[in-house]
Amino acid sequence: MMEEDMENGRPYQERPRTFSTVRSKSSVPLVFRLLMRINPRALIILSLLVFTGVLYVGASTSPIVVFVFCICTLSLFFSLYLTKWVLSKDEGPPEMSEISDAIRDGAEGFFRTQYGTISKMACILAFVILAIYLFRTTTPQQEASGLGRATSAYITVASFLLGALCSGIAGFVGMWVSVRANVRVSSAARRSAREALQIAVRAGGFSAIVVVCMAVFGVAILYSTFYVWLGVDSPGSMKVTDLPLLLVGYGFGASFVALFAQLGGGIYTKAADVGADLVGKVEQGIPEDDPRNPAVIADLVGDNVGDCAARGADLFESIAAEIISAMILGGTMAQRCKIEDPSGFILFPLVVHSFDLVVSSVGILSIRGTRDSSLISPIEDPMAIMQKGYSVTIMLAVLTFGVSTRWLLYTEQAPSAWLNFALCGLVGIITAYAFVWISKYYTDYKHEPVRLLALSSSTGHGTNIIAGVSLGMESTALPVLVISVAIISAYWLGQTSGLVDESGNPTGGLFGTAVATMGMLSTAGYVLTMDMFGPIADNAGGIVEMSQQPESVREITDVLDAVGNTTKATTKGFAIGSAALASFLLFSAYMDEVASFAQLPFKEVDIAVPEIFVGGLLGSMLIFLFSAWACSAVGKTAQEVVNEVRGQFIERPGIMDYKEKPDYGRCVAIVASASLREMIRPGALAIISPMAVGVIFRILGHSTGQPLLGAKVVASMLMFATVAGILMALFLNTAGGAWDNAKKYIETGALGGKGSESHKAAVTGDTVGDPFKDTAGPSLHVLIKMLATITLVMAPIFL
Repeated sequence: MMEEDMENGRPYQERPRTFSTVRSKSSVPLVFRLLMRINPRALIILSLLVFTGVLYVGASTSPIVVFVFCICTLSLFFSLYLTKWVLSKDEGPPEMSEISDAIRDGAEGFFRTQYGTISKMACILAFVILAIYLFRTTTPQQEASGLGRATSAYITVASFLLGALCSGIAGFVGMWVSVRANVRVSSAARRSAREALQIAVRAGGFSAIVVVCMAVFGVAILYSTFYVWLGVDSPGSMKVTDLPLLLVGYGFGASFVALFAQLGGGIYTKAADVGADLVGKVEQGIPEDDPRNPAVIADLVGDNVGDCAARGADLFESIAAEIISAMILGGTMAQRCKIEDPSGFILFPLVVHSFDLVVSSVGILSIRGTRDSSLISPIEDPMAIMQKGYSVTIMLAVLTFGVSTRWLLYTEQAPSAWLNFALCGLVGIITAYAFVWISKYYTDYKHEPVRLLALSSSTGHGTNIIAGVSLGMESTALPVLVISVAIISAYWLGQTSGLVDESGNPTGGLFGTAVATMGMLSTAGYVLTMDMFGPIADNAGGIVEMSQQPESVREITDVLDAVGNTTKATTKGFAIGSAALASFLLFSAYMDEVASFAQLPFKEVDIAVPEIFVGGLLGSMLIFLFSAWACSAVGKTAQEVVNEVRGQFIERPGIMDYKEKPDYGRCVAIVASASLREMIRPGALAIISPMAVGVIFRILGHSTGQPLLGAKVVASMLMFATVAGILMALFLNTAGGAWDNAKKYIETGALGGKGSESHKAAVTGDTVGDPFKDTAGPSLHVLIKMLATITLVMAPIFL
């Protein structure tokens, strides 16, 4: 019976295909479980009442906010359509469903445990923020508006907790769809590559639309609530131009959760991946995602918790931080220029991302299935299909951005200013496209850099590592040049917009840079769709391999997986570029906040002052130490996985002959517990470092008669950390992606194909690159933005 099953390509059929050791109770959040128990009609009535209340608050604030709410609501309905469409697809044969169930159970169990830990840390930090704000000094603007310390403290803490909650929900949405779409993509690959591509894209699109919608909705609701509650712009109350500063806590909460989600998920996925590859591929010579590998389920679970849940929280945080920083700068500029109605400049970012939802939805729908049930044509590969969708999205984004600037940024004081800002947005859109293209060039095996890296594998493991490191270093040059040109161009366009302050000085430069950042993120929905596509395709390939499907099906998923590696690398490059611009904006907001609290001018940071130079050194050191601890965490956990997998092959010699099953649950348990333990140290370093440096140099400054020394040292630390972090993240992400696709290129049959010495060297390079591209690299650009938000929130303790 065993021999017959193996001849049919279906080992293990004499036993039930279950993975009971991986199962755990449902991790559906309590809010969703309660909603599911409510009568459907009552739920509809409740939803209508909530929507009516939201519209009322929006209408009391501005018609622009009502427009934003309507677009977000329609986008949520569109996401429901995508969900229904994806879930209507079949899950394939029972063996596929059972493997998918095991992945889903493992991912949801880890998600519940991880986010339980993160929520406890968030509550502790919320109490710290509350204590700081209750005892801090108030600004003249707050005193004039009657906003006391207690009110300010409770607002900041509530914003922080709401941002953390929304970021967690964004992560849950990313994981929820991926663990249900993977098996449907696997099943579709048995029929058509184009159908499998369409399902993966639409599943990623659902997550992307929900994440962007939540970021926009969250900021808009918070802004409107504060506007109505505080009676903004009424006599003796807060001015609308100061209101965006109350939203900073929201961005900090989102950054906090995103950082720990990225660290924990990245450690989980890459420790399992490295352990599975080193023992399975290199030592035992079995294929990737082979069911005989005890770490294969942990590896597939990791794709969901690391690449989907963490990336959802990450992109949510990126959009929220960019919106808030742009709103702050828009309000500041409008106040300095004495613009009669500043609401357009403040709410402009919300409108841009509302249009982002529209254009990204069109881009997602532009990728359609085909009646041809064959492989994707060599002429029209999956990457080309997705690039066409991206091109459609970009063209529509250019049009909607121009409409937005004319609608909201036109002012009688400078009638042509809106055109300059539209050009700033165009600079941002071009920058985004350039980043996607550069990342694709350095990580896609259709281009020379990855092929040369693959060729270096033919001479050994060492030359592969050397070539990969040099490629990663080289790949930092073009993105830095692009960012530099974008910042200078946008700043110059803003300065020449014609907007001036009371003294006649141009004031639009920083807002021009903010508009460029919005332009770069004006296609964030589609970019996140491409990012989510990668892990879904990777999981689908694993399910196909584990369920012993025909080789033709695996060929389809291999093509999609290779494209997914490239899209993940391009979206990481995109995220780094947006992080650089957003951090520049938040840095400017930090200097304004310090000047407001201290009532002293703070317009420059002089690194010729020894203490300030030391702050810069500490900021650069922080980046390297954080990266080292993140990679070390992966290495330590991977060692545990390697020892476990080796031990199972020794304890159960029948595994290689399909006579015994591996214990997948033991590897899942190892990486789950280790990743939660190891994520604490680098995360704590990121939070504590700026506060400790600021307080120490504040004390030193007061003892030497330099009242702003603490704030200036923290500014220097933030500046150097941003520069070093951008370069390090670019290096890590690109090198890791290139190593991965060099291995994929050899697996297509080049340079000896699978099992050759070149392939073994490439696998070594891939394992080195795993913690680079999926743990340290993605965590770094979250760290950059979190440093900017935490310094802005904690500014009072540095004075």
